[in-house]
Amino acid sequence: MSNKSTPLNPTRRSVLTGMAAGGALLTTGLGARFAQAQSSEPIRIGFQLHRTGIGASYGRWYERTATAALNVLNEGGGINGRPVELVFEDDGTDPKRGSEVVEKLTTQSNCDLVMGTLFSHVVIGSAPRAGELKVPYLVCSEGHHVASGMLNRWTMQPGITDVKSQVQGMAPFVTSNLGKKITMIFPDFAFGHDHRDYFTAAVAAQGGEVIKHIAIPPTETSFTRYFPQIPSDTEVLYHVMVGPAVLTFVKELGEFYGSGARPQLFGFIDSLEAVDINSPGLEFLDGSHFWEGHPRYKQADASEHETFYRNAVGVDDNGASVADPADIATYAHMFSTWETLFVVKHAMEAAGYQGPADRQKVVEAIEAMTDFAEGQAHPQGPKVFNGKTHQAFGLQSITKVEGGKLIRVHQTSMEDGFYPDEVDYTTMSF
Repeated sequence: MSNKSTPLNPTRRSVLTGMAAGGALLTTGLGARFAQAQSSEPIRIGFQLHRTGIGASYGRWYERTATAALNVLNEGGGINGRPVELVFEDDGTDPKRGSEVVEKLTTQSNCDLVMGTLFSHVVIGSAPRAGELKVPYLVCSEGHHVASGMLNRWTMQPGITDVKSQVQGMAPFVTSNLGKKITMIFPDFAFGHDHRDYFTAAVAAQGGEVIKHIAIPPTETSFTRYFPQIPSDTEVLYHVMVGPAVLTFVKELGEFYGSGARPQLFGFIDSLEAVDINSPGLEFLDGSHFWEGHPRYKQADASEHETFYRNAVGVDDNGASVADPADIATYAHMFSTWETLFVVKHAMEAAGYQGPADRQKVVEAIEAMTDFAEGQAHPQGPKVFNGKTHQAFGLQSITKVEGGKLIRVHQTSMEDGFYPDEVDYTTMSF
């Protein structure tokens, strides 16, 4: 991404020829089951899961999504003709526990690699142990910690775009359509700090200004006392909150402004993940805008791949569980677990993976990837992968609350999210 006008070379490392054609991945082998393989032993993939703690709502849907992807993958013949198992282990959304989970999955559960975790402080606390154990660690997070170079060669983020890219793509829409004097409300940990730093810079590049930063502890349960800090001349209130109290946050925000004048609202969908936008008290959100990595409501132009994915995971057109319309998915994030699992399949097959002795080959195979076509393996959309920074880049959506639904009004281009490389992991030793 050092020059966003120059596309990555799609032929780099011929061993991976054809791997970008993710759209064809599952169209020929859904009934194939398992071919003759050198080993009948299952490939075991450890999944570091936020089953409890502040990330539990995400973890629940990460588990469902990964399990659905696993079923499709095994129906298509597994990896190298071998069946695949997922081994889930709860990290409590806790950095210290996260490191212990990586070790347990690697040394006790004998997993071939580890994937799965979302919250950035857990990723940062866990990645060093993965590096020490020399096990591929594929995170489904959004923080800039991978692409910034602060982690190690064993840690990669191939299934979802990072915050720096997201906000860089969003900023021009915000400043052109909503306002240039912006107050930010964000969680006071690494993920929120990425928003603070990179959105502030992106707004300045568009001629706007962030006039106030309001950091809130991610474990906070009430937010009313923070809202008086919002300057009266704020034109846009940018909010991104996480955790079990997000419904309280948006309700209290509405109560604070009441029926009076308020700034334009632009939120990252994190503030509303797993929350029904038609919940009582959220009427004030009508007309406001949200970033979504993957739109919760099925859009009019949804692809056949999006339909396949939605059906496989068991999510209806409104973004809720087909079994329970009150169970709202963390739809803007959970696709990353599906897509990452198929990246693992691509990489292991390209590397001729047989066992733990081939772990380094898997990392090198992923580093050689350049792009993923939209398809059943990548239903969120096409992506460019930068092997030097270990980071994927994709399309972002801005949706507007209209008639109790989130309707896409803008989609970024791939190039909108490119930025100069800050690291070259391929030059680092294993």
